[in-house]
Amino acid sequence: MVGGGSVACDAMSETTDMTAAASGTYATSYDDGHDLYDERDDLLPPLQYRFDGPDDAPVLVLGPALGATWHMWDRQLPVLTVGWRVLRYELPGHGGAPAEPAASVDDLARRVLAVLDDEGIDSFGYAGCGLGAAIGARLALLRPDRVAALALVSAAARYATADAWRQRGVVVRANGLDRTAQGTPERWFTGAFLATQPAITEWAVQMVATTDASCYVAACEALAAFDIRDALAGITVPTLVVAGADDTETPPADARLLVAGIPDARLAVVPATGHLAPVEEPAAIGDLLARHFETAWDRTVPPAPFAPAPPPVPPRLPAPPSAAPAPPDRYAEGLRIRRELVGDAEVDAAVARTETFGAGFDAFATRFGWGEVWTRPGLDRRTRSFLSLGVLTALGRLDDLADHTRAALRNGLTPAEIEEALLHAAVYCGLPAAQAAVNAARPVIEQETAGD
Repeated sequence: MVGGGSVACDAMSETTDMTAAASGTYATSYDDGHDLYDERDDLLPPLQYRFDGPDDAPVLVLGPALGATWHMWDRQLPVLTVGWRVLRYELPGHGGAPAEPAASVDDLARRVLAVLDDEGIDSFGYAGCGLGAAIGARLALLRPDRVAALALVSAAARYATADAWRQRGVVVRANGLDRTAQGTPERWFTGAFLATQPAITEWAVQMVATTDASCYVAACEALAAFDIRDALAGITVPTLVVAGADDTETPPADARLLVAGIPDARLAVVPATGHLAPVEEPAAIGDLLARHFETAWDRTVPPAPFAPAPPPVPPRLPAPPSAAPAPPDRYAEGLRIRRELVGDAEVDAAVARTETFGAGFDAFATRFGWGEVWTRPGLDRRTRSFLSLGVLTALGRLDDLADHTRAALRNGLTPAEIEEALLHAAVYCGLPAAQAAVNAARPVIEQETAGD
């Protein structure tokens, strides 16, 4: 438990002005045979990054939260750069970085490793907040040979629910980031902090508002798919988990779950602090990180006076015959796709309605329609949504059309594109049928894009 009162934080503009002129360095390629790279493209999209601190010091990577830039760590630099070469990076489309959306948290982890490989950095410490913490957790799982120590700030093994993140993506895709940006300070900071720090409140709003919307939506999708609850035991590096006592986005209960699952982890709860703890309590977070990484680095990276002898090479044994891959579980895959596109609440309600009659048919529809057809590679999901809207309009299946309007939004269609699809259907299905479809789609679109 970290004690003490609130540490005053001046307007962030004073700090950001010191580094705004520094240009980022771009990493574009790397060469490593580890399994993490098996499915990567030949050329990864670049990350923008910068170094602070002594060139000959060990490297500490700092990862930002969704919607934040590397400047969220400005106030930790004075204490961390005493003994560390600090590498900060921008998430895609944040802080003026190239707008190259990342499809998953693992994709972001690969881009971080590309930077480190390009700079010739093998072993490093890593601290991240929010999405930056998720990236760090995946790095520790995928490359424990390189992550010497880890700090997860405002983190979770699973962030909220997948449905909530997809819903946020729908809202941003439909409305842009202005409305989301206006609500960000309340999600990031405590009420007491907001009342005394108007400059930081405005800084937070502007930082999110100027983020590339497509990259923000992609990050929402990445967090929707992120779930390491069953993999926590695989994080074997010394780990500090930091939670704000008043964080409503990742409450202390999420931090306790991490500590319970990670073998070598300890917990620090910072009093009267919200989600963006490095900004709200810069001194407390800086002190926690400095002490953790100094201790953990000494434990995990001892100096080597001489190169160890190579291990003996075991005799090569014949490879066992490869087993045929198990066929996919089409029902499980169909249920997953159905939940992604229609939403947990709608699916749960539909399943509940079949408890007394119709369970077999619901399972058949899930397995065949969602598990067999929607997963086929011949058409992408956007195209399938356009087709579904047109066919359901022609058939007058308005209840199903409402569900598929929700699915279309989650597949990336905008309200304008949905309206255009229904207008096109009117030419071939008739105005009354298309008008009924518009009336069925309207409340779904209004509900899904209403914002927080």
